[in-house]
Amino acid sequence: MGRKVTVASATLNQWALDFEGNLDRILQSILEAKEMGAAFRTGPELEICGYSCQDHFYESDTYLHSWEVLAELLSAPLCKDILVDVGMPVMHKNIAYNCRVIFLNQKILLIRPKKILAEGGNYRESRWFSSWKKDKTIEDFYLPRMITSITGQKIVPIGDAVISTLDTCIGFEICEELWCPDSPHIPMSMDGVEIICNGSGSHAELKKNYILTDLVKNATMKAGGCYIFSNLRGCDGERIYFAGTSSITLNGFILTTTKQYSLEEVEVIIATIDLEDIRCYRNSLRSRTHNASNSQSYPRITIDFSLSPENDTTLPTAQPSDIIKLTPQEEIAQGPACWLWDYLRRSGQGGFFLPLSGGIDSSSTAVIVHSMCRLIVENVQKCGDPKILSDVRRIVADTEYIPKSAQELCNRILVTCYMGTENSSKETKNRAAGLAAAIGSYHLHIVVDKAINACLEIFSTITGLFPKFASNGGCPRQNMALQNIQARIRMVLSYLFAQLVLWARGRPGGLLVLGSANVDEALRGYMTKYDCSSADINPIGGISKTDLRGFIEYAKVKFNIPILGEIYSAPPTAELEPLVQGKIAQTDEQDMGMTYSELSQFGRLRKVQNCGPFSMYCKLVQTWSDNCTPKQVAEKVKHFFRCYAINRHKMTVLTPSYHAECYSPDDNRFDLRPFLYRANWSWQFRSIDKQVDYLNSLKRSSSSSSNISKKLSNSKIRTGVTV
Repeated sequence: MGRKVTVASATLNQWALDFEGNLDRILQSILEAKEMGAAFRTGPELEICGYSCQDHFYESDTYLHSWEVLAELLSAPLCKDILVDVGMPVMHKNIAYNCRVIFLNQKILLIRPKKILAEGGNYRESRWFSSWKKDKTIEDFYLPRMITSITGQKIVPIGDAVISTLDTCIGFEICEELWCPDSPHIPMSMDGVEIICNGSGSHAELKKNYILTDLVKNATMKAGGCYIFSNLRGCDGERIYFAGTSSITLNGFILTTTKQYSLEEVEVIIATIDLEDIRCYRNSLRSRTHNASNSQSYPRITIDFSLSPENDTTLPTAQPSDIIKLTPQEEIAQGPACWLWDYLRRSGQGGFFLPLSGGIDSSSTAVIVHSMCRLIVENVQKCGDPKILSDVRRIVADTEYIPKSAQELCNRILVTCYMGTENSSKETKNRAAGLAAAIGSYHLHIVVDKAINACLEIFSTITGLFPKFASNGGCPRQNMALQNIQARIRMVLSYLFAQLVLWARGRPGGLLVLGSANVDEALRGYMTKYDCSSADINPIGGISKTDLRGFIEYAKVKFNIPILGEIYSAPPTAELEPLVQGKIAQTDEQDMGMTYSELSQFGRLRKVQNCGPFSMYCKLVQTWSDNCTPKQVAEKVKHFFRCYAINRHKMTVLTPSYHAECYSPDDNRFDLRPFLYRANWSWQFRSIDKQVDYLNSLKRSSSSSSNISKKLSNSKIRTGVTV
């Protein structure tokens, strides 16, 4: 009796609407699965069309081309004698569903629609799809004629069903269904489903990856069985980066996983499991078996096919493996680097242009590009990936080029530029130059005072007035305008150089401008609208200052870049106000009126814990009680919300950023809130003031009671009364 089955999970770097490329990667994954001996292959969510098609799901073309790709898969000889599960959108009775399509030997066995849609954070699936609400029910689906001509089928089942082979039973979840409290894998396992597959589109977020492994381990530890999780990888056209980390789990133990971050477009893992291990494990869970004996049955699609070979006695089974857990610093080094690589090679541009100030933010961005170059060189030299080498040659416009080192590649694809003014210090200039030399970027140093003065002369000619910095007697409006013009001139020059530097170097194409504003500054609005934080893409826009500081410390050692030690130690500064005796007089935290640590707490409370001004105060008055009085906490909270309200409009033009933080203020996708607020928050702030008065009255009352107790105690002592 056959008991051992080999199953495969594919991680694919798909791209929205890239039907040709997506098809090639799916076929490659099926080929690799077969070559490794798998009888079943599953892939990620919506892998045929790409996950982030968004409003293209309203277009009939998206469904037509998805069926055309499926027709190619059904007809492909390499798909013979392997059970295949792919993800695609399907329209049934004029309703769009996010589906899994399972086929074998040119026959579609089942179309399984998603039952629970992803709605939070970055996800808006109900905008395009409906959930399948008919539990354990199937209906007839009428196939397009192009499919009927291949399969000979006119009708196939669609709905909540499972596949029954000669040796086991296979069920299906889709992404969010694993996360929800009422996951389908529980009733499926109760009904004897032994292998459960999940095609997913789960994005990366710092410190999040453990959740995926915990979910699949707990699912199979509690219910028993084999769980095959398949996830997308890469940037398919959006801010988020899909995290990879596909896995195969058995009875609570991870057998194998794909890498969390990688430049590989196709990565397939397989595991051979013994079905008897599932059966024995489940039977030993007595409370589970008693519950299962009363479970409701799923419709079963029975097929004359076995996943296990005739003679499997010598087939070794997979053993539990250790999970490689990346630190947040390693995630920053790898995740945004892979995201940049996807964006660069798919954009058709020739590299990146980065205004490099010598501070932690722009330096982090530069080091992430350097990390990308390291990953590329490592892949080309160790793995010999022809696709990556081909992309590199196309980007640098050299058909014979082979990168010899990360520094050499960085010199070809990264242009850094220190844009100095009379307010810039020698220290920041030297740090920028030192970092550029260490990572190998093509470095420029320009002085932008002439351009700034030209703009001010135009204003002065029209008005007869010339603005002054506050240190020279100007008012706050003049001071802010003089800072903003410096920042905006840098943005204009950044795009000028990005378009023409490669022309000056004798190469075709242009450069993508990189931004370097962190998530905390975006939350506070501590940036000039349309300044040099405005760019094409921003790899650190979703990362906190605290995490970036940790990354700089890590990169100093990991990449052997000593200059990062100086950058880490330097106080963050915009350098937009005049120096005092040649020294920096302006710091970011002083300008903002709050620390980066406080900003991070404000952000988490506002977004993750859904706090308004009053509830935020109520939480922080406890958290900060050791260092702040209730009134001081109130002033900090009020100051944050005033700044937040005044600057929220800047989020509408925030540079598309790598999503890495759960409190990102990106209102274009993740944080859907107004951009016009009443900045004095009158009702909310009055509520805070009342709470401050109440707490102060309690303190006065407590103090008064304490004084009375002391007087009473002293009186008893003086009269000789013993207590």
